[in-house]
Amino acid sequence: MHHVEMVMGTAITIDILDAESDMTGAVEDVVAWFHEVDRRFSTYRRDSEVCRIDRGELAPARASQDMRRVLDACEQLRASTGGYFDVYATGRLDPSGYVKGWSVEVAAQRLSAAGAVNYCVNAGGDIRLRGVGPDGQGWRIGITHPWERHKVAWVVSGTDLAIATSGTYERGLHVIDPLRGEPADQLCSVTVCGRELATTDAYATAAMAMGAHGIDWLGTLSGYESAVITKDREAYRSAGFPVVEPDPPSPPEAVGDDVL
Repeated sequence: MHHVEMVMGTAITIDILDAESDMTGAVEDVVAWFHEVDRRFSTYRRDSEVCRIDRGELAPARASQDMRRVLDACEQLRASTGGYFDVYATGRLDPSGYVKGWSVEVAAQRLSAAGAVNYCVNAGGDIRLRGVGPDGQGWRIGITHPWERHKVAWVVSGTDLAIATSGTYERGLHVIDPLRGEPADQLCSVTVCGRELATTDAYATAAMAMGAHGIDWLGTLSGYESAVITKDREAYRSAGFPVVEPDPPSPPEAVGDDVL
């Protein structure tokens, strides 16, 4: 089953390979969930909870349970990243660096609860994989090359994996270094792989904000692997980064093309 939904400012792709099961209802539930997240967490909809909190019209303590959980998690991440993951980095409340990955993680949990075993949910480059891909082995995900858009910089593979990428060339210098109050421009792209997408997504954003220091910082994270390309076209990857070597002759099943 293949479904594409335009929501949350991006194309969200849901691929389920469990042919013996009817996942129509589960996909409809997940799509409704993404629209609910957009209504509550959008930084563009004036009536969203995020915008109402930002304008001082809604106290965080009186917001929805999901909003309180997200803001609590973001505050914990601010502390654990030395302030580099900051929902107020742009001067206004913007938890997007956590929310997209979190929403995909919740969607994956809902698909699993409905009986899905082999699937890929891709929200513009924030990807959650479970089970096996079309070839009966791990899903293969291509990470778009920063300068040669018809090529991939890395191809990663996994059967239970969260992948998040943060970068500069799709949306420009949109990640702010909150400690300097200026756009982060030392790294061109950061891809982080883990087992849970919300934190994986936030770590990719934090490393991008850190600049060159982010490369060493990523190496201190237990349970996460990463690959980085700098603006000087130098590439680094951790020893456990799940890159496919040698690159497979056939194209990957999906491409993480939001910002990398």
